[in-house]
Amino acid sequence: MIKKVILTIFSLLCLVIPTFADDSTMTLSNFTSVQTVSPDICSKLYQTSTEKLFYLTIAAINANNFKVDEIQSKTGYILFTAVGKQYLATIAKFSSASAILKISPVNNIYYFQPGIVLNMFKYIDLNVQYTPIEDIPEIK
Repeated sequence: MIKKVILTIFSLLCLVIPTFADDSTMTLSNFTSVQTVSPDICSKLYQTSTEKLFYLTIAAINANNFKVDEIQSKTGYILFTAVGKQYLATIAKFSSASAILKISPVNNIYYFQPGIVLNMFKYIDLNVQYTPIEDIPEIK
């Protein structure tokens, strides 16, 4: 009898708790399903140098198992393929201590999985303070 009551209460709690979940956040299906993406979420400003951001972007592409097609370090762009579609990651100097990263589809059609861009930004956010790249002083 007691087991039935406890099992019933537990079952009711399992059914009630998901109704209080916050639906305003993006779910996994929102990251992986193809949808129209706002160009506003495809760029982000970082408080780091362009060189560090360039290397972090290459590392983020590698960590997400995307294929690097072309790297141009002088102009600061990386061409890569993710889920059968080509993207262009552009790194530009914003100020003396900050740089901006913009990831855009090559065909300029913003109909893709937002997780491609957001996962790269998340990787860079997690690793931006741990980069071993430092400015080496000149020897005089």
